[in-house]
Amino acid sequence: MKIYRHLSEIPAGFGPSIATIGNFDGVHRGHRSVISEVVERAHSLGIHSIAITFDPHPARVLRPQAQQPLITPLPQKLELLATTGIDALLVLPFTGEFSRMTARTFATEVLQQALHVTELHEGENFRLGYQAEAGVDSLDLLGHELGFSLRVYTSHILRGQVVSSSRIRQLIAQGDVSNARVLLGRPFAITTTPASGRGYGTRYTVPTINMAAYPELLPANGVYITSLTIGAGPSQETFDAVTNVGNRPTFGADSFAVESHLLNFHPIELTEQTPLTLTFLQRLRAEMRFPTPEALREQIGKDVMKARRYFTLCRAVASKPRNSGAQQTLLVP
Repeated sequence: MKIYRHLSEIPAGFGPSIATIGNFDGVHRGHRSVISEVVERAHSLGIHSIAITFDPHPARVLRPQAQQPLITPLPQKLELLATTGIDALLVLPFTGEFSRMTARTFATEVLQQALHVTELHEGENFRLGYQAEAGVDSLDLLGHELGFSLRVYTSHILRGQVVSSSRIRQLIAQGDVSNARVLLGRPFAITTTPASGRGYGTRYTVPTINMAAYPELLPANGVYITSLTIGAGPSQETFDAVTNVGNRPTFGADSFAVESHLLNFHPIELTEQTPLTLTFLQRLRAEMRFPTPEALREQIGKDVMKARRYFTLCRAVASKPRNSGAQQTLLVP
């Protein structure tokens, strides 16, 4: 996937192309469904497929007071979009000045002149331009004038829920990582590093790791079954884990942390710069205040037992041979 970060980077001979525009936060099943159609259609015609997105997220410019956290920060979004088969991605800088661009100007300068778009694929609720002036009906008229057609998709419904970034964001904020997983098409995960000032050396021998402060979306405070991938590339390792997200009320207030206890731990190489990917698989319980540290340790023991049973069941199901004549429910972490 080629990545262009400004219109000036688009090659002079680019196009014709088929495009889709969006924020793509989460790169969820709905996004992937539209992008797969864009890719398939472009390949059938022998032309380029391209997705257009924005950085930062427009909400951070238009409604900075809202402080909306992202499901997928830009680096993770780029990685996920690269797996869709799309040929190219245009990441346009979203500024106050850019936000005042009309739909006609965007369609003319970006879609027609820079990308030579012949088809634009969008969801039925898509809007473009200053103050969201143009819906799909207006874009359809613009397309007829500027030389591209518009294909409109109805909302993606799964298990009675509309697949949308806002709905997924809501589920994760409530701690419902299981339902969020269904709509995302994969478990929710964050990428960060170990917390600074914890004395991480090159050889780490304690099975508990605290994550660095994470500015984007986190699940509601509570205890979760997770997996933690440490490092990147061929040397990375993934551990089963139980993770606490919260203020650790048993030990007093103002001590928020994302802390993972690794179940199948062995000493590892770890520094404060080591990349960590924490994947949330299932919520065990809400955050609780315990009367004593001993009561907390007893509950942690119960949490660990539940997590071990979860991973044992997942591996047992995954190891069973596929039987085309019988239905199977796969619980793969």
